[in-house]
Amino acid sequence: MSTKVPARRIDATILAIRGQRVMLDADLAALYDVPTKALNRAVRRNRERFPDDFMFQLTTEEVQALRYQNGTSILRSQFGTSKGRGGRRYLPYVFTEQGVSMLSSVLRSHRAVLVNIEIMRAFVRFRAMAAGHRDLLQRLDALERRYDARFKAVFEAIRRLMAPAVKGTRRPIGFRAGDSPALRLRSRSS
Repeated sequence: MSTKVPARRIDATILAIRGQRVMLDADLAALYDVPTKALNRAVRRNRERFPDDFMFQLTTEEVQALRYQNGTSILRSQFGTSKGRGGRRYLPYVFTEQGVSMLSSVLRSHRAVLVNIEIMRAFVRFRAMAAGHRDLLQRLDALERRYDARFKAVFEAIRRLMAPAVKGTRRPIGFRAGDSPALRLRSRSS
């Protein structure tokens, strides 16, 4: 039995819900190689270890939104696909990083410990990636401020061109004999 789980497989199961990085109970059960029902039963038996910031149940709207995203085939196949038999009969639970960490103490298997180590590494990768994005956004903001300062005159000219014309300053359309010296010359020579 191989206990090494590919990092890409774990990364694909981490979702962003309610502004948090979480993992579905069914995805965790698949990684731990236990039935989802067994994982949730172990959590229910140790409910005091899983406060709301470690684990929460999805709403129907959140499930519907997840159904149409990539990487949630387990959710599609286990929730709402059958009317009488099989499938899930309750809304799925999701676990935050702290909740996943707590699962290793609840499941108490060698595989659970090894899989949790890999999952914790995946959460660290996501945090590092997010920090990199924040740094990139800060650099873009600095460039934009510098760009705005250098081209302020250009932006002001564009704004003046886009501004509506003031009434009374508009000239009538067409030419009159006295408007252009070239026209005056033509009119004299004829």
